[in-house]
Amino acid sequence: MPLQPASPLLRCFRAAFACRSLGCGLLLAAIVISSLGCRTIRARGESRHSIAARRLSRQGLEAMHRGRWEYAEELFAEALAMNKSDDRAHWGMGESLWHRGDRTAALEEMETAVRLSGSHPELVVRLGRMHFENGDWEAAEKYANEALLVGRDLPGTWALRGDCLQRTGDHEGALAAYHRALALQPEYPEVQLQAAELYRQQGRYDRLLATLERIRDCTGDAGCSPRVHLLRGVALSQLGRPGEASNCYKLAAQMQPHDANIQLQIATLALEMDEFDTARLATRRILEIDPQSSIGNELNQQIDQRVQIARKEEPGSRTWE
Repeated sequence: MPLQPASPLLRCFRAAFACRSLGCGLLLAAIVISSLGCRTIRARGESRHSIAARRLSRQGLEAMHRGRWEYAEELFAEALAMNKSDDRAHWGMGESLWHRGDRTAALEEMETAVRLSGSHPELVVRLGRMHFENGDWEAAEKYANEALLVGRDLPGTWALRGDCLQRTGDHEGALAAYHRALALQPEYPEVQLQAAELYRQQGRYDRLLATLERIRDCTGDAGCSPRVHLLRGVALSQLGRPGEASNCYKLAAQMQPHDANIQLQIATLALEMDEFDTARLATRRILEIDPQSSIGNELNQQIDQRVQIARKEEPGSRTWE
């Protein structure tokens, strides 16, 4: 069995005992021990810097969650000045930069955080989500696949995978992924809404309504987004409950009365279902908000055309040659 090399301390004492003069031996031992002590002090100094950086990172995360983004960014910068290997500081800095719109720098910080953390599952998912929101579909899919390897038990992993699959048109695969996310976290409004959108596209209005009702049960009407109320209106209308559907459209409009986009969504959905009166009312409100809206004028023309087509298709109608 090969001998292991002696430690510096052991070599020190061997040299001490080998010296003829006891004083010389003790001096040699003292020199080596002193050098080892310097290393210990230096290591303790580095440890103190790491502890201080961690403390600053925690304070930064607390500030971030309270919405004090500028202060949080300052704290993360101080933490990184003390310890550039602090993965939490890089993560927090990435979130702060993302919040103020510097997405390129934010992604670089998050990639560093993932590397330093040894591909922590939550950081991998977050990085994939950032790439998805940034429109870099290839990178988003890459990190979604990596997340499946390191964090299959995270709801966010399956939510990200579902979004990637939905973007490529694999609706069944996306629904399966959303169902996995909801099995892990039943109250997940973002995923529930994505699943609801797919049910609408598939014409599964009973599933659409059931999914939206679960969101509503958790948040109440005031906590629902306008989109939830709009989709509930679609489901109720298709299931033969027009009065309740109308109330849903009103709720959505009341939540953001001066948002032309909400009225546009109401008009578009109503037109898809041949609810011309609702579509025309929403279009009128679009033009009240923005009289120069080209979309509002185009919708009016589409409604007129669809009304004429519907009249021609009515039983007993006459078509003049």
